[in-house]
Amino acid sequence: MRVLFVHPNYRSGGAEIAGTWPPAWVPYLTGALRKVGLNDIHFIDAMTENLSEPELIARMRAIQPDLVGVTAITPSIYAAEAVLALARDHIPGALRVLGGIHATFMFQQVLTEAPWVDVIVRGEGEEILQALALAVAEKRWPEARAGIKGLAWREGDRVVSSAAAPTIKDIDGLDPDWSILDWKRYIYIPLNTRVAIPNMARGCPFTCSFCSQWKFWRDYRVRDPKKVVDEIERLVRDHQVGFFILADEEPTINRKKFIAFCQELIDRGLPDKIKWGINTRVTDIYRDRELLSFYRRAGLVHVSLGTEAAAQLKLDLFNKETTVAQNKEAVRLLREADILVEAQFIVGLDNETPQTLEETFQMAWDWQPDLANWAMYTPWPYTPLFQELKDQVEIHDFSKYNFVTPIMKPAAMTRGELLDGVMNNYRRFYSRKALFNYPWKGSGFRRRYLLGCLWAFMRAGFKRSFYDLGKNNYWGPQSKDKVDFHFDTTRGALPAADWETAASRAARAAERRAAVKEQAKARHREPVLACGGGDQQMED
Repeated sequence: MRVLFVHPNYRSGGAEIAGTWPPAWVPYLTGALRKVGLNDIHFIDAMTENLSEPELIARMRAIQPDLVGVTAITPSIYAAEAVLALARDHIPGALRVLGGIHATFMFQQVLTEAPWVDVIVRGEGEEILQALALAVAEKRWPEARAGIKGLAWREGDRVVSSAAAPTIKDIDGLDPDWSILDWKRYIYIPLNTRVAIPNMARGCPFTCSFCSQWKFWRDYRVRDPKKVVDEIERLVRDHQVGFFILADEEPTINRKKFIAFCQELIDRGLPDKIKWGINTRVTDIYRDRELLSFYRRAGLVHVSLGTEAAAQLKLDLFNKETTVAQNKEAVRLLREADILVEAQFIVGLDNETPQTLEETFQMAWDWQPDLANWAMYTPWPYTPLFQELKDQVEIHDFSKYNFVTPIMKPAAMTRGELLDGVMNNYRRFYSRKALFNYPWKGSGFRRRYLLGCLWAFMRAGFKRSFYDLGKNNYWGPQSKDKVDFHFDTTRGALPAADWETAASRAARAAERRAAVKEQAKARHREPVLACGGGDQQMED
């Protein structure tokens, strides 16, 4: 049986300005299929190659697959549906399969609006896709679909789903086939080197109200650090990768395994060959202050910190339970350890004003992170925070749910004014850094990295691709009243499907946080705060 994976061509002027990112979902699913003897697998990266519709059709028709698989996050869902529509029209004999986080929770809406999607894979795809693909290869499809957990499909006008599949228990059994990718295409612009996105853990034990990771993965599971480093060693040796970013939302949660991971990298001499970055939370940096120089020796050079918001009110809304003072301290600790730090601010909630935007700029400049990023609040339709704010959500065009388009309209600002305020923050921060900081601070690697980041920003700005500014008709403060985000206002939203055990898991997490707080009070000390609420930090 011949399988074709397609990565849809979706761009927003967000994360892609830093490079061309390898779609890690393809190697993980390819490795899973090879395990069950399915080896005729092909991949088209329509996004990285920027393929037009005719070009994609020609490539798909040349391959003539029996199964076409596509995945989608929320902003790429329409692009993914469009790929499968092309498959329907030009390779009608192929089974059309859609997976990913958006389809997992919004399968009712997807199958209603895109009835040409034959089947949706809900949740982690490896084991579910193995069962599905074997059923197709053995001519048991579609009769077998009701017996395969983790699927959704249409029966006439009715959308049906099978029982939820269990999470993958043997997390160390994951064996991604990175050779499926054309590695010369995946370049991290700041260092001009090949980049990978391996996965060390899945899930999160905490329940941030704006986040969907804990809902999608359900169980928190961490791979054996030695196996992860084996994978990174192969990426360096076989594919000349020089930089990687751990895909985990917060790889430092499990402190013991993160330390073991760093030590394994050092023991194998890999920091001389590859550098890396992570996303993590302020509280973990605060906790690990004595270990930061050790992390730097292991090759960690870039930490993106979820400081999220400048106003403590916003931090409380997000259920993060961190403080502005802790954010500033975490930035300082990272700078002292010679780790480049990027501060992430969320803007665009209902209470945003020109004054609060100015506050985030002043805090960013006061804290002096190496990089700063202002992301528009994006109300994922399957998160708890969305349920609180849904009456304020006017836009249901999911292609714009991309962190760079203001989905929410602040009460005191227009969307154009919000975009202009964010661009003003970017202009001031990076012009000052370019003139007075990057060229003169440090030497060698640090300077080269920062100048590479500046080049990535300038490149995207020149192309007008940053924040989709060219498409949105934004040319500076004089155009803020003429900005057009091209929202498809005909789009509506159906309720998200509840994920099995999600509600009970959240309730248990709340109970756990309350219990730990009581324990901390009993010991007459202030608790050390964990990511997303909760007072414990994980050791194992």
